[in-house]
Amino acid sequence: MSTMSSVQAGAVAPAHPPSPPISATHLVLIPSYDSGPLVVATVREARRQWLPVWIVFDGSTDGSDVDVQQAFAGDPGVRVLALPVNRGKGAAVLHGLLAARDAGFTHALTMDADGQHPAQDIGRFMLASQERPEAMILGRPIFDANAPALRVNGRKVSNWWTNLETLWTGVDDSLFGFRVYPIAPLVRIMQSQRWMRRFDFDVEAVVRLRWARVPAISLGTPVRYLSADEGGVSHFKYVRDNALLSWMHARLMLGFAWRLPALLWRKWRSAP
Repeated sequence: MSTMSSVQAGAVAPAHPPSPPISATHLVLIPSYDSGPLVVATVREARRQWLPVWIVFDGSTDGSDVDVQQAFAGDPGVRVLALPVNRGKGAAVLHGLLAARDAGFTHALTMDADGQHPAQDIGRFMLASQERPEAMILGRPIFDANAPALRVNGRKVSNWWTNLETLWTGVDDSLFGFRVYPIAPLVRIMQSQRWMRRFDFDVEAVVRLRWARVPAISLGTPVRYLSADEGGVSHFKYVRDNALLSWMHARLMLGFAWRLPALLWRKWRSAP
């Protein structure tokens, strides 16, 4: 188990920042598809907080994979993986999880490559995971004034359905991709069916992990929505991806319906 470096109150800050914790069980996993120049900064910020950091390029064609390989050439703390063609976020995450599992890692913190997620909270989420390794640690986004109202309000619909499908058992936000997963149960779930390979990954992962009795712990953390002028890149397509989410929730509701008696029994038994 890694220990977190800290500066005691009243102590003189070191001349150089402390080295990030190095873990043999927990790694940072960043899926990326045409994320632009911000991906290098994202990897660098993540590396300042934790080691190792792995990034999976999902068939990127914008040259960002080359930028990262050049920026971190010879750095043993950063590993670059790549898929030959774009397969979707879930497929990229699964590719990284399988490689991480084969390397002996047990947990992965996923975060977006576009600078929206708070690298400074990596250590806090990893520590929470180390204290509760059986659980998934889910980010609960704290939006600033620049967050698009359409995106903020739209996610409330998915969150309502997700809470219904999990009987309100700890999933505060279903879409926020800054979270720590236990690798083994997530890989087992993903390999058992063909869904969860694209934008539906984040939501379906938490629902199916809750069905598999993986506890959910939610922690609040800030999120930034960067403008195009700031280098922000969004691949969210409002009609396409909302249709994908609708189809996903239809599938999940079918699964929820036949699991309902067992879920109700489990919830009743866990009630105080």
